[in-house]
Amino acid sequence: MLTGAGISAESGVPTFRDAQTGLWARYRPEDLATPEAFAADPRRIWEWYQWRRELVHEAQPNAGHRALAELQPLLPQFTLVTQNVDGLHQRAGSIDVIEYHGNILRDRCSVEGIVAGRSPLSVTGLPECVRCGELLRPDVVWFGEPIPPHALHQAAQAAADCDVFLSIGTASLVYPAAGLAEHARRSGARIIELNPQPTPLSALADITLRGQAGDLLPRLLQAVRR
Repeated sequence: MLTGAGISAESGVPTFRDAQTGLWARYRPEDLATPEAFAADPRRIWEWYQWRRELVHEAQPNAGHRALAELQPLLPQFTLVTQNVDGLHQRAGSIDVIEYHGNILRDRCSVEGIVAGRSPLSVTGLPECVRCGELLRPDVVWFGEPIPPHALHQAAQAAADCDVFLSIGTASLVYPAAGLAEHARRSGARIIELNPQPTPLSALADITLRGQAGDLLPRLLQAVRR
């Protein structure tokens, strides 16, 4: 299963790509979510990400997140891949979630590239690595950066091995995540899309269900339990 921003939008987490309410309606991606932007003005980037973290902390998992968590133990080969960086799946109870784009609530050393804690002392007044003292950055994939190799491999393998691929709340525009469904289809899987609006994946899907994940996924859970 692949989830996108749509499922978290139902919990009040702003999306990037919605023309009316998306974060990118107010900001240019290259100003706030690239390594170059961080190098040029890390304080500005950290202020923006702290604001985003506060939004995530205030958000709560919705019925869609909870339904997927309850569905997981019912299916023997359940794999959940998410493009979201908010950790709401884990807070709902899902385990072994493949975080394709990282997690906004973690820090990563900007030099060593590893998840690290914060030093209790800071020369710059910004989060600094407890290991080496260099600046920390949010542990998310920025524009122009590759997907973490372990997430890329695990997601591709799961797509190749699955019988059914569910695409939930994603616009199917951002690659390589958008290519996972195509990869699954080439391997013989049936594709089911759950999304309020048509997407580029709709023509490829065997079944399309129009609606919100918070409405559709609890119904799917009920059907599996029967």
